[in-house]
Amino acid sequence: MGFFKTCLELLAYFGAFGQLGDRHDALQIPLHDHSLVSEVTKSPYDYTIVGKTYPDTPFRCSYPSLQAHGWLFCNDETHRSCWLTNPQEKQPLWSQYNIHTDYEKVIPEGIEREYWLYVQDLEIAPDGFRRPRGKVFNGTYPGPLIEACWGDTITIHVTNQLTDNGTTVHWHGIRQLHTNEMDGVNGVTQCPIAGRSTFTYKFRATQYGHTWYHSHYALQYPDGVAGPLLIHGPTSANYDVEWDPILISDWSHISAFAEFHNELVGPLPQMQSILLNGTGKYICDAFEAANNCTGGGYKFNRTVTAKTRYLWHLINTSTATTFIFSIDNHELEVISTDFVPIHPYNTTSLRIGIGQRYDVIVTMNAPERSPRASNQSYWIRTVPAKGCGNFQQNQSETRTGIIYYEGYPRSTPVSTAQSFSPNCTDEPYESLVPIVEWAVGQHPANDPSKDTYEAGLSPAPNSTFTEPHGNVSRWDFTDTPLWLNFSNPTFLHLGDKAAWPAEYCVIDEDYVDDWVYIIVTGTAIKSLPSRKRPIAAAHPIHLHGHDFAIIGQSSNPFNETSSPSTFKYHNPPRRDVALLPAGGYLAIAFRSDNPGVWLLHCHIAWHASSGLAMQILERQSDIYRTLNPNALSKIRRGCNEWDEWNLQYLQDDSGI
Repeated sequence: MGFFKTCLELLAYFGAFGQLGDRHDALQIPLHDHSLVSEVTKSPYDYTIVGKTYPDTPFRCSYPSLQAHGWLFCNDETHRSCWLTNPQEKQPLWSQYNIHTDYEKVIPEGIEREYWLYVQDLEIAPDGFRRPRGKVFNGTYPGPLIEACWGDTITIHVTNQLTDNGTTVHWHGIRQLHTNEMDGVNGVTQCPIAGRSTFTYKFRATQYGHTWYHSHYALQYPDGVAGPLLIHGPTSANYDVEWDPILISDWSHISAFAEFHNELVGPLPQMQSILLNGTGKYICDAFEAANNCTGGGYKFNRTVTAKTRYLWHLINTSTATTFIFSIDNHELEVISTDFVPIHPYNTTSLRIGIGQRYDVIVTMNAPERSPRASNQSYWIRTVPAKGCGNFQQNQSETRTGIIYYEGYPRSTPVSTAQSFSPNCTDEPYESLVPIVEWAVGQHPANDPSKDTYEAGLSPAPNSTFTEPHGNVSRWDFTDTPLWLNFSNPTFLHLGDKAAWPAEYCVIDEDYVDDWVYIIVTGTAIKSLPSRKRPIAAAHPIHLHGHDFAIIGQSSNPFNETSSPSTFKYHNPPRRDVALLPAGGYLAIAFRSDNPGVWLLHCHIAWHASSGLAMQILERQSDIYRTLNPNALSKIRRGCNEWDEWNLQYLQDDSGI
């Protein structure tokens, strides 16, 4: 096995280049004035980045070290499952990087991509309603597309230009194998980036697919600090045209920092709009029109060619809403969940939880179905799932986009919605079948009964926000809500458990290359602190540092005796965000092969800020030895800058 492993590692080092197949960003009319969009600054020496200009120029994938050994790019409209091939290699096992390659073990050697991001205060009006306290990347919402190819190393310089906040950037779903310090979570892996300071993130794109990057500082991402990240690689079905990622989000006209205090003592704050790729249309009343409405805001739209297969990268970047996505009169061919390629399946609607991503292929065949229809425009719908969102009355317009067919009038659609269940659930468990199979060990290294956690509310006894818990209720998994110290991240104290207060919520999982199970429930199954009460609410659960296998997921209460008998061990669905059903349970398993301190949290922004999170300390003694030698000094330098700049604003949430 040692020789075989060595051969695999050598294979990952050699090979070819090629240019990515046909890819379009069909023009929207009007979505942005592109002259106003700050582009991602390109590296002066990386000439493979052609750049994001309009009209588009091709983005290129480049593998010079592989090219030198005879490798060629093999990804085209009829062979999307292939990525790189070496026709000189006689053994099939060694001749391709493709959809069947185990990307956790074998990775092509790409190039380095370099980007610059600036976090800024900005008044924005994505739905036509003025938001004076927005926060954005590079002067635009969503932030600019960061693009790379499978195996590339990505370097991103982040400068904080905010006037009164620190910031960090988390690269959602990126595994960060042996780069724990690059995960971008203040209070966990680093101190916040101080004002007028720059922090450089650098990590390897060991996975492929699409995701998003966002601030992990308190509630900045609901205020606009989010953008798309696309890593090109093979797909499990063929397509003709690829589009840039599409962000689906709820939107509030009030800063999330202000709304958070309302959530602590009452129901979820109401959102005002649904945005598709940063645009929407809010219906103003007379008073609002005179004060805050700009008259702008548009429905997202695309013009398509009949009989063409389009690859859509969908991301739910919401604050608090699970969405059901559909296109009238069209089917969706689903080919990936988060960063995990799956065997394709067809559906007419798609449930997308917060932080989740799906790749779907849509064949534009509506004119064939209705050949005599003069109106060939169709609604794109993003419907809040029942019980997983809260919108201002009469403002949750769910027809958020339009598909126009080329060669037909650009008419307002008259299409009708397809039927679907409104329930807040994940996609059907049995539909999510990974192509690269996992066999989960049936005997975990840990004791799952001790790693079972209840999502619930704990009333706090204190009467002031000067302590972590005021006279309010906060969410938690453990006996206390998470509460981090920006100036004292866990990463700097891995060898000193005495430095971790209970509110750091550190869970020690010190096992080497073995399976760890974690069970999260929405009901009480063991003795709880006297003041804590479970709440039957759905929670999108996200684990940093890993894809996890979903060995169990049910809307029924967890039973320690009978529920494990239903767990699936052979090739279960896996991803990095999964829904804890209301009143039910979620059982996940991950392999302890990535030393680090990794956050596990609910991705409803209000709940994460309230404390519904914990830190998974994986292989504590191995963390420092797997890192870049300069990692600790870099983090300490950033903390010194933070301490010198810190404006002493009151921290009134968990920090994440």
